[in-house]
Amino acid sequence: MTDNTWTRWPSREALSRVGVHKGRRLPARVARAVVLTMLVATTLTNRDLGAWALAGGVTGIAVCVFLAWGFWRTTLEHRLLPSLPLLALLMTVAVAGHGAGFRIPALVLLCGCAVTAIERLPLAAALPATAVALGAYAAFDNDAWPTTAATTVGLALAGYVLRLDAEARAGAQRLLVQERAARAAEAESAALAERTRIAREIHDVLAHSLSAQLVHLEAARLLIERGADREIILERVVAARGMAREGLSETRQALSALRGQMSPLEDFLSELVATADRAGVTVTGERQPLPAEASQAVRRVAQEALTNVRKHAPGATVHIRLDYGEHEVTLDVRDSGGKPGELSGSGAGYGLLGMRERAELLGGSLHTGPGEEGFVVTLKVPV
Repeated sequence: MTDNTWTRWPSREALSRVGVHKGRRLPARVARAVVLTMLVATTLTNRDLGAWALAGGVTGIAVCVFLAWGFWRTTLEHRLLPSLPLLALLMTVAVAGHGAGFRIPALVLLCGCAVTAIERLPLAAALPATAVALGAYAAFDNDAWPTTAATTVGLALAGYVLRLDAEARAGAQRLLVQERAARAAEAESAALAERTRIAREIHDVLAHSLSAQLVHLEAARLLIERGADREIILERVVAARGMAREGLSETRQALSALRGQMSPLEDFLSELVATADRAGVTVTGERQPLPAEASQAVRRVAQEALTNVRKHAPGATVHIRLDYGEHEVTLDVRDSGGKPGELSGSGAGYGLLGMRERAELLGGSLHTGPGEEGFVVTLKVPV
């Protein structure tokens, strides 16, 4: 054993009753009550003693109960200096009781001191205290020496077994507390991740919808300033209204996605290109259901890419290709390029940046840049 083992106190969880099942507490309480009752009964039924001696014996039992309670409290607080004197007083009362004729209560008290010392004190202090208590017991016991020796060894082992059992229970209690803390932290992390996901979905839906509306409304404003025909202006306003309706529909889709109720990805892309001019979609590979986060990433990138085409290359032809691979799904959005629109300078450029962050959170990647003709957006998400 190391020095730390000799000087280390049993943990507070081991010394207290925390974590002890009620099924184990009840027998222990019953055993203590039976022992105390037997001590009082043995004292009161001793016919060889006078009334004053009996009164002194009962008083001694009350004093022992008080000293034992104090010893329990001081050891629970890991206070060695008051614990040892209290234990010494208990053994002194036992010796005095034996001298006064209370043989059986004295032997029981010495046994209790021996077992409790090795159970609740550091081993460096427990072993000498236990040796003194068991030595006094062996001196007062009238049985044959083999019986006395077996009893003393059994008491020492019983105290050590109780110590090990209490430490094992305390270790299990600490592990239980750590497990509960870990579960609470995991639940809090999951809740935070879910809140982040909801916030991201709402942001992406609103950013796409409002940005598309802004394109048409800003175009309508410019047409009004230039005195364009009413029909042309009305066309832009109607388009903005259509974008508002699409935004409401996308919001509902986002809410359905958060509930785990999403339409097939291929259907979504088909509906998306149906609302755009000169756009088409191609699906390759073996179709498979995607995780909710991966499916949402593909949807949002496709929406953002089409919105950017409306802003920066109005009238360009757009082709969307969705490829199901063995380990990842790839979305490729290409446009044919064109003359920059009047609203090409609008926006802060955060749309694709947000999409790139979304992809990286899923362990994927998002690449954007000029292609052979126009602009290319390529998303790869592991499945």
